[in-house]
Amino acid sequence: MSDSVRGSCLCGRVTFEVDLPFRRASHCHCSRCRKHSGTFGLTQGRVPRSQFRLLSGEESIRIFRPEAGKAKAFCAECGSSLFGGDWPDGEEVSVRLGSLDGDPVIRPQYHTFVASRAPWDELPDDGLPRYEERNPAER
Repeated sequence: MSDSVRGSCLCGRVTFEVDLPFRRASHCHCSRCRKHSGTFGLTQGRVPRSQFRLLSGEESIRIFRPEAGKAKAFCAECGSSLFGGDWPDGEEVSVRLGSLDGDPVIRPQYHTFVASRAPWDELPDDGLPRYEERNPAER
């Protein structure tokens, strides 16, 4: 098992590295994540900011911060959703697991914001806990 995992955007301009382990991982079904990804939502893992390193492409990163929401960082060239949360200055970074080039070791542990999921979004029978809004343990 590697002590870190690398990630990148589709065009390869933005690369980053995350020291393992992730604190937690989840599937978010909120309308913001749905719009940002163009699909059901996002599958993300959270790490302390100290475990996240941007390796290349800082000039290609664009950030959208919705009012009263978390940062959504993406590549300006290819549009890949990469990371966000409290990045770059906060305590924790939310990494889009789909942007990773290797195994994050952690697997999603729950579904959040299922009350705002798309009408076509059918939750899988995967046995994971489901929260109408945010997981109460994250507050």
